[in-house]
Amino acid sequence: MDHPGPGLKATRRGVPDPVDAAVAGWLRRHPQAAVVVACSGGADSLALAAATRPVVDGPLVAVTVDHGLQPGSDVQARRTVAQLDGLGYRDVRTIPVRVDGPGGPEAAARRARSAALGAVADELRTAGGGSVAVLLAHTLDDQAETVLLGLARGSGPRSLAGMRSWRAPWGRPLLGVRRADTERRCAAAGLDPWRDPHNQDRRYARVRVRHDLLPRLDEALGGGIAGALARTAELAAQDNDALDQWADELLRRAAPDAGRLDPAVLDGVPVAVRTRVLRRWSARSTTPLTFDHVSRLDALLTGRRVGAAVRLPGGVDVVRTGDGLVIQGGPRPAGAPLDGWPAGGPGTAGA
Repeated sequence: MDHPGPGLKATRRGVPDPVDAAVAGWLRRHPQAAVVVACSGGADSLALAAATRPVVDGPLVAVTVDHGLQPGSDVQARRTVAQLDGLGYRDVRTIPVRVDGPGGPEAAARRARSAALGAVADELRTAGGGSVAVLLAHTLDDQAETVLLGLARGSGPRSLAGMRSWRAPWGRPLLGVRRADTERRCAAAGLDPWRDPHNQDRRYARVRVRHDLLPRLDEALGGGIAGALARTAELAAQDNDALDQWADELLRRAAPDAGRLDPAVLDGVPVAVRTRVLRRWSARSTTPLTFDHVSRLDALLTGRRVGAAVRLPGGVDVVRTGDGLVIQGGPRPAGAPLDGWPAGGPGTAGA
């Protein structure tokens, strides 16, 4: 997989098609023992599938996930399978999933889809060993939308870093490719993409960003907004990776025992790194924390008030002792006292 492989389509100027070039380049940078291509039948994922098949020599599976959220979804899945067959895929799978659980239909569908694709990757990894990538068709335009949505939520650099090109097993070769390029690639291959009606439904925030906000920003600021937002994500990712590496090193020193954290190791450490350490440490015992939870933990860490405590999700308590921060237990009965809990009650932190 060190070569661009056959089948790279050329533009009218003789330059390789941007979709094909992006996929071939990604696979050179991230060689894989096997590849799974996620394909909904939309233009982005069909273009990804068309560009991937000629340049993968090892096991290659195309998967379309039927969420069952729209009438006729099974018909659309069969249509996608037929187009993948036409591209020369020998192993094409349709996986029906059940979409339910917290967070609304978008989040539930994402969880179900990830589980289905991850199971195929696990199967290939077990069968052949080595690295397996699940390729997703997110484009530069998707990245720009993700950054804007993160800004609207008041998120930090982790969210502003957007989607990563590679975080095993998930690969996104098209993050530098525009949505218009995938449409052209499909047209060149004679493919007929599915137009998902959800992508026009303005009840969804991402749809409003795509069709309303980004065009207005382009008009107001002179164009190039999507590219600028994608560059912001790339720069934020670099900074975020450096801060994460620093935090990981400190966590190993501050908390060799998962239940206790030594504040002395974090003396003088910038808050951006300190809060990362706290998130990582608490993640061993509870669910992901909100900004408010982390702020309270940081106040507990720096306040030095023995006996002060913070309650985290799931009834996990973090208590300030003479030796540092200590995680205590899981859910407690309603109204049950916590030894050393200050008069302010759950969720307070000593100053």
